Amino acid sequence: MLQLALDTCDSNGSIAVLRDETVLESLAHSSGEDYSSWLLPAVQGILEKTSTELKNLDFFAVASGPGSFTGVRIALATVKAWAEVYRRPIAAVSRLEALATMASDQTDYVVAVTDAHRGQVFGALYQRLGGWLELVGDEMVLSPEKFLPWVAQAAGPGRISWISTEPNSITASASWVARRDAGEAVQHFSIPLAPAIGRVGYHRLLERRLINGLSVDANYVRRSDAEILWKSGAKSR
Repeated sequence: MLQLALDTCDSNGSIAVLRDETVLESLAHSSGEDYSSWLLPAVQGILEKTSTELKNLDFFAVASGPGSFTGVRIALATVKAWAEVYRRPIAAVSRLEALATMASDQTDYVVAVTDAHRGQVFGALYQRLGGWLELVGDEMVLSPEKFLPWVAQAAGPGRISWISTEPNSITASASWVARRDAGEAVQHFSIPLAPAIGRVGYHRLLERRLINGLSVDANYVRRSDAEILWKSGAKSR
């Protein structure tokens, strides 16, 4: 099965073409160019390199968040349009889940973390079950000082692997000292995530969990500033 995977959740986005779980080509967003102008030419270029066209793809995999509101929306809107035109299904994949699948240590649990800015992290705890990962609780956006104790309580005595695209976002916290003293470290993942998103998408296909464009929704985790300001204004009336 041939697929196109997209990740525009933050400035370190990427795209990839995969056949089943094999990456045929990938491309990182390595410039400061806006995704609104970068994405379509980049997709055209990677499809030409793999001698294929959008109409030949079997499905799309897209990172549905968490990440920047603008970045997440661009990929989702683009994939929804393609899915409608070519009548293809979509695998909506959490960026944190894709990141967690790249953890190298075979521990009981995996924690995936990305920088949410404002002194917070996007984080999720996954338990290894049957060779795959199951989310424990919810994906969340919290300060490291609140997220780390929650992980400790939820995982209990289980061994934990940590992986992040920005390790300093979690290790700079004073709360990390206890994890460090226990011998834990954060694996730094610095290569494009689109291939991992595509592999998770392929498993969605095998599990018959693909969806249509109308069913795809963004996974922002954090509420937008507009929503916060609107609700604050409504309460003050």
